[in-house]
Formats: sequence, C-alpha cells, structure tokens
Amino acid sequence: MGLKHHTIILVPHSRARFRKWRVSSRQVRILTVALGALSLAIGYLTWTHFTTNVDLEELQRLRAENSDLRQVNDQFEVSVRTLQQQLTGFEDQTNSLAIVAGLGEAVDSLSTRAATGAGAGGDLSAAPDAATHLRLLRERGSQLEGRLGDIGDQLQQRRLWISAQPAITPVQGIFTSFYGMRADPVTKRRAFHEGVDISAVPGTPVHAAADGVVVRASRIGSLGRAIYISHGFGLTTRYGHLASIQVRPGQRVKQNDPIGAVGNSGRSTGYHLHYEVRVDGKVRDPLEYILDLR
Repeated sequence: MGLKHHTIILVPHSRARFRKWRVSSRQVRILTVALGALSLAIGYLTWTHFTTNVDLEELQRLRAENSDLRQVNDQFEVSVRTLQQQLTGFEDQTNSLAIVAGLGEAVDSLSTRAATGAGAGGDLSAAPDAATHLRLLRERGSQLEGRLGDIGDQLQQRRLWISAQPAITPVQGIFTSFYGMRADPVTKRRAFHEGVDISAVPGTPVHAAADGVVVRASRIGSLGRAIYISHGFGLTTRYGHLASIQVRPGQRVKQNDPIGAVGNSGRSTGYHLHYEVRVDGKVRDPLEYILDLR
C-alpha cells in the first residue's frame, strides 16, 4: 500500500495565485516529532537556566549560613570550655574551704565532671547535646552555690568558735599558783584550786581572754571584785581579786579588751589575778587554752 499524501495550499489573497505543496504522511510525522522535540529542548533549557540560577543563589546563602553557624559553634565550645574550667577551679577552692571549715570535701569534682559527659579532660564531644551539657553545667553551678552557702555558715561558726577560745594570758605577770590540788595560802590545808594565779604589779591592766559578753561585774564572795564573761559554746572565764572593774554586765568585749586592773580584793594574800576557765559550768585548766605563754 502506498504512502498517503497531503496537499498544503497557500492562498496569499483573493486575486493572487495560490500555491500548493504535496507532502507525505511520513514527512508530516517527522516534522511533528521534530517540532515536539524542539519544544521540549527549548522548555528544558529555559527551566535549567532559571533553576540553576536559583540553586546557585540558594547554595551561596546556605554556605554563608553554614559558615556563621560554624563560628557560633566554635565560640560556644570555647565559652563552655572556659566555664567548665572556671567551675573546676571553683570546685577545688570550695573543697579547700570545706576542709578548713571541717566539712571534708564539699564537691566530688571527678564524679561531677563525669556526670557532665565531658570527662576529666573536658571533652565536649562526649556530651549528649549542647542543651544537656548546659543544663548539667547549671546544675553543677547550683550545687557549688549551695555548698558555698553551707561552707560560709560553717566558717562563720568556726570563726565565732575560734574567737570564743580564751587563748591569751589575761595579764602580764608571773604564774604563782596553778590549777589542781595545792596548799591553800590562807588555811595551809590541801584544797583544789579552780584556776591559776598570776602575780603582777598593782593596777596592771587585765584583759578579756576572748570575745564575749560580761555576765557579772561586781563584788563576788571570796573573789572580791570579779568579772564573769560568757564566750558562747559553753565557755566562760572568771577574773578575781581586781582593784577596779571597767566593764558592766551585758557589755560585749573583744579579746584583749581591758576589763579591769590587778588588785588584792576579797580572800587574797597579795596582789594577783585569779583566773578561771569553765566549760558548761565545769572548771578546766586555763593552761589548756592559753597559746601565748613564753
């Protein structure tokens, strides 16, 4: 069977001669396929042109953002490492203070560092994620804050305890009688001496042996003019046979403050200071506390 043909007639205008062409069906198909392929090629090139430009611009933007994020991440890691080093230093200082305060180690630094996921060397890559790492560092800081508060309270108590210790000799003189059994200077019989006697020139200043509050300051039995001072923690000191009293009950005194003068009042055989230390009302040897003996 022969190829079918098609006739194409072109009529320019009503009076002009028309023109015609005879084409086969095969030529029509070839032309149609060629035009379709050309249209597809033009469409693809157009799409590629525009999408390529858009992708390049987007790629440039993403690269810039990625660079910024890397810088932020680097700064974050540096900041966290610095914070971690500071916390480690604070932990060491806290432990030193805790030992001074009598609390032992306040913070278990190694276990705390391990809990942060950073290890003893501070490797941030070991942390699960940034948010978790920051949360653990905040917890670590809160723990330090709480322990520092406890240590501060304990150090304050320790300072008060130290200031309450009757650690100085209340008057400069010569120890003539000590704590314990002795021959009573008046009756000559053996009796228990509840303090120490310090001989000194009449009028020599007598000083508070520690910080405290005056609870009595008057004539008191055989002690004559005497002063009782409470230092807290169950500690009290007594000063007897004074020539004069320079403090009043309720007055706060500091260690080494003048409170009176050496005398011979009360049951006494010479100018001296009778000095006692008591703990919870029970007499103790004052020499157990005095640190400035020469």
